[in-house]
Amino acid sequence: MYDEDDLIPISALQHFLFCERQCALIHIEQLWGENRRTAEGRIMHEKVHGEDTETRGSFRTERGVSLRSLRLGLIGKADVVEFHKTGDRRWLPFPVEHKRGRPKIEDWDRVQLCAQALCLEEMLSVQIQRGAIFYGTPRRREEVDFNQELRAKTKDTANAVRRLLAEGVTPKPGYRKRCVNCSMAGFCLPRVIESKKSVSKYLQKETAGE
Repeated sequence: MYDEDDLIPISALQHFLFCERQCALIHIEQLWGENRRTAEGRIMHEKVHGEDTETRGSFRTERGVSLRSLRLGLIGKADVVEFHKTGDRRWLPFPVEHKRGRPKIEDWDRVQLCAQALCLEEMLSVQIQRGAIFYGTPRRREEVDFNQELRAKTKDTANAVRRLLAEGVTPKPGYRKRCVNCSMAGFCLPRVIESKKSVSKYLQKETAGE
């Protein structure tokens, strides 16, 4: 069990899987850059969190739900948690994460959603089988099963993020296609730093050949 002061943000798991350097820049160096994509995402989240709680018969919707897991050492907030009343009159939570972009092949968003579910399971003493990610571009949901593989990956990612933050060392950059749309590119400078490395290696090679 972790202490309150040792909890790490659930969002850091998504940042880590997208790019370990981005995760370190945000959560170690406390830097943040915003571009059109992140601004649209922020506005979407603010709108979702600002909407009213809704109850209709056996269905209730809570927004901006605070989350915590002392077992995994995580803290964060769920965009939406839908509660469905079961036959034995219990309310079963169904977390829904909102993303402005498109569905992804990679598990970045699924791990973030699964972390929310694990927090809810611990907080409410329930078992959650699935949730959903609402993607803004196609405006549709992708249902996610919280199977053992995804649960294990989520826990492993939380441990990896914790090690990264404990070491306090920002990984070196490496340019990839996804860097083009990253809001942290102005801080990361992957092409500039890689270019300097290439020049340095070239000069070392030329010097060695003399």
